[in-house]
Amino acid sequence: MEYILIFISAIFVNNIILSQFLGICPFLGVSQKIDTALGMGAAVAFVMTLSTVVTFLIQQYILTPLGLQYLQTLAFILVIAALVQMVEIILKKASPALYQALGIFLPLITTNCAVLGVAILVIQKDFTLLESIVYAFSTALGFALALVVFAGIREQLSMVRIPKGMQGMAIVLVTAGLLSLAFMGFSGVDGGLKTLFGLQ
Repeated sequence: MEYILIFISAIFVNNIILSQFLGICPFLGVSQKIDTALGMGAAVAFVMTLSTVVTFLIQQYILTPLGLQYLQTLAFILVIAALVQMVEIILKKASPALYQALGIFLPLITTNCAVLGVAILVIQKDFTLLESIVYAFSTALGFALALVVFAGIREQLSMVRIPKGMQGMAIVLVTAGLLSLAFMGFSGVDGGLKTLFGLQ
C-alpha cells in the first residue's frame, strides 16, 4: 500500500512541476503540441527513472562509504548528462522526427532540475531502491501528465482570440497558475489514503 501512496502522491499531490516547481523550462518550452509533449514526457520518464537508480547506487555504494557526500550534486549531474547523451543517440536513430521535434529541449534534460531534484529527493527521503524507482517513475508520469494537459490547453488557446495585453507568455503563465491551482485540489488525497489504509 505504501507504493500506491507514493505513486498517487508523486503524480497528483506533489506534482514535480505544479506543486514543487521543478522542470519549468521544458514545461513552458515544449508544451505547444501534444505529440511533442508526449515525446518529451517519455524521454524524461526514461532518463529520470534510470538516473535515479544509478545515482541511488552511486550514493549508497561509493559516496557514502567513502565519505564523499559533498560530491553528490557533481556526481549526479555527470550521470544525468551521460544518460541524456545516450537517449539522444537512441532517439536520433530510432525516431528522427521526434528527435527534430524536441530540438534544443532534449539536451536541456541534462540541466532539467526535475531530474536532478528527484535523484536528490530520494536520498533525502531515505527511500529504499524499490521505493526510489516507484517514486522516480511516478514523478515522471506526473511530469508527463502536467506537460500533456498543458499542451492540450495551449493548443485550444491558439484557436481563440486573446486580448492583446494577454497574448504570448502572459496567457501561458496565467494558464500554468490555474492548472497549478487545479492540482492543489488533490492536496488532501494522500492524508485520506494514509488514514484509509491505516498507515498513520
